[in-house]
Amino acid sequence: MTSNYRLRLPGPTTVPERIRLATAAPMQAHRGAEFKAMLAEVQEGLRAVYGTAQDVYLFAGSGTAMMEASLANVLAPGDAVLVAIAGQFGERFAAIAAALGAEVDTVDGDWGQGIDARELAGRIARRDYRAVVVVHNESSTGVTEDLAAIGAALRERPTLLLVDSVSGLAGTEMKMDVWGADIVVSASQKCLMCPPGLGFAAVSAKAWELVKREGTVPRFFYDFRRARAALEKGETAFTPPVSLVYGLREALRMIAEEGLVNVVARHRRLSSALREGCGKLGLEPYNRPAVASSTVVALKVPRGLEGTKIVAHLRSRYGTVIAGSRSPRLHNKVIRIGTMGAVSEADIQTDLAHLEATLKDLIT
Repeated sequence: MTSNYRLRLPGPTTVPERIRLATAAPMQAHRGAEFKAMLAEVQEGLRAVYGTAQDVYLFAGSGTAMMEASLANVLAPGDAVLVAIAGQFGERFAAIAAALGAEVDTVDGDWGQGIDARELAGRIARRDYRAVVVVHNESSTGVTEDLAAIGAALRERPTLLLVDSVSGLAGTEMKMDVWGADIVVSASQKCLMCPPGLGFAAVSAKAWELVKREGTVPRFFYDFRRARAALEKGETAFTPPVSLVYGLREALRMIAEEGLVNVVARHRRLSSALREGCGKLGLEPYNRPAVASSTVVALKVPRGLEGTKIVAHLRSRYGTVIAGSRSPRLHNKVIRIGTMGAVSEADIQTDLAHLEATLKDLIT
């Protein structure tokens, strides 16, 4: 890796030095008193960023692992689920549900525009679903969904609201309890500024009535019942990635020092500044302003250029690593830049300088 390498992906994100040093701390017993104290502190910090009074369970695994866990803990074979799809990760959630034997219906929104909460509510009224599944912050399109409106449609129904907030949590407002979300999953490598490898799940009292039952699809390692029983003893059910928990504790301390409200406002301000600056360079946002993400800026590739070439040139010439589209649907049509985690004004200024230079290089 060259010295000018700049990681500007929508995850994984740059790990601040404070967190990197924390992950290098001496190993400790994961059933010992020291780890129990650390886990308790992590619980307090995670509840704050989740906006919940519920426990938040830690697992070794990626965001996709937690998406699967959220479904496996509440679904029995043949249960009907309604998946909101307005991007690549909505598609992934639907594929996971189908693989687990669920009967999957979808509400398909325009990519870049998000899901119409009224249409979703209408579909819910016409059929009983075990769960409605939503991607809070769709990083493939740079769109944030209105969870408050979706949660309101489900509040008086037995249907659960399952939420992927892998790229949203700790960078975008999350009020799990107020909005009526039932299971919210996330991961360590995005707004929480840690290396990949930790997954999280918070579970509402309403969801627990289903989690506790027998007859769901098979589950063992990601069984929320095991996680709950272990946490009551101040432990995790199985050996956790202890060094990553060290890093997570430091990340949550950094968020608390800045203030969660300030962290969310910073993400919003910097993503807006990047979109505005890109607009002046001729790079239009892929999404409409009302649903634009605070943590991922998705941009249309100008006519006559290819997204893959912009990404490759930024990396080889300027050391700035951004993302194109991993979905065939948007191949070469969209580039994406992460505005999450330890991002600063200086990062945005450098992004714009490198983008301007790249566009000049490729056009001339």
